[in-house]
Amino acid sequence: MNSHVLGQGSVLRSEHLKKIYKKRTVVKDSSIEVRQGEIVGLLGPNGAGKTTTFYMIVGFVEPDDGKVFLDDIDLTPEPMYRRARLGVAYLAQEASVFRKLTVEENILGILEFSPLTKPQQKERTEKLLEDFRITHIRKSMGYSLSGGERRRTEIARALAIEPKFILLDEPFAGVDPIAVEDIQAIVAELKTLNIGVLMTDHNVHETLSITDRSYLMFDGRILMQGTAEELAASAEARRLYLGENFTLGRYDKTERLGVSNGNNTHREKKSPAGEDEQPAV
Repeated sequence: MNSHVLGQGSVLRSEHLKKIYKKRTVVKDSSIEVRQGEIVGLLGPNGAGKTTTFYMIVGFVEPDDGKVFLDDIDLTPEPMYRRARLGVAYLAQEASVFRKLTVEENILGILEFSPLTKPQQKERTEKLLEDFRITHIRKSMGYSLSGGERRRTEIARALAIEPKFILLDEPFAGVDPIAVEDIQAIVAELKTLNIGVLMTDHNVHETLSITDRSYLMFDGRILMQGTAEELAASAEARRLYLGENFTLGRYDKTERLGVSNGNNTHREKKSPAGEDEQPAV
């Protein structure tokens, strides 16, 4: 993947989001900002309001108060497909590959709705297959993919329309530890494309190891934000969420690269039985 100037471009932000369900205010005040070329985490215990906040930014949930902006464009009333056209892609936690299409067809199917010509669609597909190192499974059906292969295909497909931002909902769910490292590598490499990433996941170590900043929510509000080191050093973050014995590990992308970078890259490993994960369902 070719590098771009990082941190330049658009800003995706929420301002004072609020959501009430059945007289219970699950999100009281949530303001988040993500810049292109930045990886930002959204963390918090169950019931903190992080999932609802994330879904309001995605467009799944309509806020009762507050707004979501892409630069100066008010996205709050816009449906998800309009947000996608404006450059905000979304990757769900659940499997989203088309099970009865091949990996190649999964990507081409998205590009058919783009303004690209057929030759351009083919060229774009070839690049994504190569970048995400899934050329060897291009003819594999969606239902036959392992968890790691499925995630790679889903992320490649999400990037087909060249978004400015991608919102990742539980990207490490449903994959084994080896595949988690691959996905960490992919997310880390999105920075080189100047893509802004907002991700929420219950796997705290895996998330903090690749984020530039993270927001910690508690009781419906943003409790604090900062780098992984700043959150790990916070007595309040440890007391309310991380735990007193929390230790921080940082991801070294020089050790394992999950996308093509012109060098020899890591390949997803198989167990001795030859099946590293269950097929996506």
